[in-house]
Amino acid sequence: MDIRDIAKHAGVSVATVSRTVNQAPNVNVVLTKRVWKAIEDLGYYPNRQARALVSGKSRVFGLIVSEITNPFFPEVVETFETLAVENQYEILLISTIRDPKRMEGAARRMIEGRVDGVAILAFGMEQELLRHLRARNLPAVALDLGSTAPRLCNVRVDYAYGIQQAVQHLAALRHTRIGFIAGPVSLRSANARKHAFLQSMTELGLPANHDFILEGDHTLAGGKRAFEKICKLRRRPTALVCSNDITAIGVMREAYDRRVEIPKEMSVVGFDDIRTANYMNPPLTTVQMSQSELATVAFYALLDEVGRETPSLDGTERTLETRLIIRSSTTFPPGHRQRKLRR
Repeated sequence: MDIRDIAKHAGVSVATVSRTVNQAPNVNVVLTKRVWKAIEDLGYYPNRQARALVSGKSRVFGLIVSEITNPFFPEVVETFETLAVENQYEILLISTIRDPKRMEGAARRMIEGRVDGVAILAFGMEQELLRHLRARNLPAVALDLGSTAPRLCNVRVDYAYGIQQAVQHLAALRHTRIGFIAGPVSLRSANARKHAFLQSMTELGLPANHDFILEGDHTLAGGKRAFEKICKLRRRPTALVCSNDITAIGVMREAYDRRVEIPKEMSVVGFDDIRTANYMNPPLTTVQMSQSELATVAFYALLDEVGRETPSLDGTERTLETRLIIRSSTTFPPGHRQRKLRR
């Protein structure tokens, strides 16, 4: 079956079917309805490759994430795909798992798949991915590059605001010994979160104790290991801010195993607001970086880049806001008078 059969069934010309399927402008509304009715009646599926050759557009967006098993990414993928379907696009999804070989393969698959543009919503190796894609002049959107370029939109995450709210929240609860579990030093986003924490502590005049700042790796095991080290300190922090929710959940699990009661003996704050955070015991206070909002910003930024007739010489930038979500994993430090009054 091809468009000639559709044209015959709908009683229109082959050109009308072609223009309707390819969503060309100025097609008669009545004829459009007849064409789509014929397509539905006959169960016709357009040949995507053939359409791409004729129109020069595949109507496929590439989406690259770090790890599909990471609880942060499923909602990102779901929202991005939903928006793609609503706008008559398909997606080619690839997870790099931070492997250089897979990363190089991801770029190759995007180019071979003739995608119209690529959203790189991964943490780590963004520059290397972009190097491969820029050679083909593909429109792209990426996270926290720190710079822009032609046909590229940088989505800048405002880490500082959310983490500042978290530190202010703990300070308002009268915490002065506040620790931080960072992410991998190789990740720009993890370093940005650590810098935001240190800056917020300085602004509030709170001491940033070197012993209270530990390096993690954004995994459950990394959170557990960091809390083990904290438990060995002679004088522990009364509150912990974690670079992501997975780390915070690892901390809470190790605290449970060691019979350290959260938040009675130590308050914990995460970052990301993954869905699991609200179902922890106690529910996790965290800085929200909305996954659905991130996917929405990235999708429409990419749609704009693809639709530009004249690419911006300096590229473009969009901002993703963060904010604190207060739940039950934070309270006054042990022995504080306000806690006694509350009890």
